[in-house]
Amino acid sequence: MNASEGDRRRRRRHSAEFKARVVAACRKSGVSIAAVALDHRLNANLLRRWVVEAERRGGAAESDATLDLVAPMTPVPGFVPVPLAPLPVADRAIEVELRRGSTVVKVSWPLSAAADCGNWLRELLR
Repeated sequence: MNASEGDRRRRRRHSAEFKARVVAACRKSGVSIAAVALDHRLNANLLRRWVVEAERRGGAAESDATLDLVAPMTPVPGFVPVPLAPLPVADRAIEVELRRGSTVVKVSWPLSAAADCGNWLRELLR
């Protein structure tokens, strides 16, 4: 069943001012792009593209006055932001588990050797 022209959804158009406010909200400390997107009823991928475009244009050096124009986010029911501390680099590892029948092989690569791990996996999966 084909949708007629009248039934098709139209793309929303957002002003440059709206985009700037939303991108500025993403730059606040401890705020995720996904949370800002949900709060503004936007697709997170679209908002990520706006953030990348703003960074390319040199918008990363916005003044604090611009950041103050952004309204505080309304909380999303059931969402509790939890600050996560990054793992020390020494503790980060790539874990690979291979199974063949009843045999299980676990390999742990240091994150610093990620390229070597990728090459090994590429050769293994040929």
